[in-house]
Amino acid sequence: MTNECRLEHDCIGQLEVPCDAYYGCQTLRAMQNYPITDIPISHHPRLLRALAYIKMACAEANSSLGLLDEQIARAIFKAGEEIVGGKLHDQFVVDVIQGGAGTSTNMNANEVICNRALEILGYEKGRYDIVHPNNHVNMSQSTNDVYPTALRLALILEIQDLMETMDYLKDAFAGKGKEFGHVLKMGRTQLQDAVPMTLGQEFDAWATMIGEDIERLREARHLVHEINMGATAIGTGLNAHPDYARTVLEKLTALTSLPLVCSANLVEATQDTGAYVQLSGVLKRVTVKLSKICNDLRLLSSGPRCGLNEINLPPMAPGSSIMPGKVNPVIPEVVNQVAFRVIGNDLTVTMAAEGGQLELNVMEPVLGHSLFESLSILRRACLTLADRCIKGITANEERCREMVEHSIGLVTALNPFIGYEKSTEIAKEALASGRSVYDIVLEKGYLTQEELEDILHPDNMTKPRYFCRK
Repeated sequence: MTNECRLEHDCIGQLEVPCDAYYGCQTLRAMQNYPITDIPISHHPRLLRALAYIKMACAEANSSLGLLDEQIARAIFKAGEEIVGGKLHDQFVVDVIQGGAGTSTNMNANEVICNRALEILGYEKGRYDIVHPNNHVNMSQSTNDVYPTALRLALILEIQDLMETMDYLKDAFAGKGKEFGHVLKMGRTQLQDAVPMTLGQEFDAWATMIGEDIERLREARHLVHEINMGATAIGTGLNAHPDYARTVLEKLTALTSLPLVCSANLVEATQDTGAYVQLSGVLKRVTVKLSKICNDLRLLSSGPRCGLNEINLPPMAPGSSIMPGKVNPVIPEVVNQVAFRVIGNDLTVTMAAEGGQLELNVMEPVLGHSLFESLSILRRACLTLADRCIKGITANEERCREMVEHSIGLVTALNPFIGYEKSTEIAKEALASGRSVYDIVLEKGYLTQEELEDILHPDNMTKPRYFCRK
């Protein structure tokens, strides 16, 4: 920025704006009013591209309806194209958390596009008598339909990215499921020995859990495709042409290649944030289950000498500044912390959605920022977990089998053949004596060695089978 300034005004008064800034007076005032997070809206580039697409579609729609000069419309469209292509993002400087229901974000876009359009037309920045941020760039619009529509366009793409990354993580778990399909281990409930299973079944279950949540995200994304462009201030369409809502939807759909739909009731759509609540709830569901899986990974890899030690996580970093040779499960730990953040963001979204009054929810800036952050860090966490943990896991097969052979839980497999009472008797004796279930059953003559070998065969203990009690 240079030290030279141009004088601009809004309804509050006059401000000096740096001459080489593409933003204007209202953006500068917002910078002064909201020194909150030090995170500018440019932190979310897809939001900027979404705003640009909207301004491009609106310019086309207004021009086709005879409301906007064709030359000005083309300049606005060209400026929007540049922003979509990644230019001028450094000019989007207002804080992600702001008062005014996103008005400062909308005006930041209006001013940047306006001043770039002026340059395209051969004029200096600030010549608002030629192209005006409100009269031309914001024609037939309100922040109250532009901002929520921009959020939704950006969220659709962020959701798609997360779904693809979760699918990648699911495949990593499924790959380990196949690799460990032959590894017999003890399943546990309430951290106590339960019944045998394979390590492959454990990893397959986690793959299925992630796959289910991909479908829940797909359902939530469908709700976000509904937009309220044409609503203007509160949904009545004041200051918009009767054909504007239909026309701008057609233009925006063509530009973005997204299957957007206009809400059937624009008054409802302008105040309703239910789709955001639904999406945030699904993100919480995803992260709670993912964090649970990471807890399991930490338990199964605990040790290496004094824990379960059934699996080995790939070593990623020295684990201690004082304990030599210690290696910690740092990747599952960081995913746990991502989960805590996403869960906290869900509460923020919940309160922001509840905090709206009457015909508008003014809390959408914090709502949108929370959703963008959750989607971003969750996507990165899934990718990190897959590449830096799951793909490198190895099984301690001998340790797994040893614990199965010494587990009291084996007696559950005998229950259909010798009955609950005898099985309980054997379990108590094995626990008291330290002897194996196998040896005690043979000693008491409840089953022959051949029968016992058949019952305790890994294939027969890890899936349903026909049995006949004596």
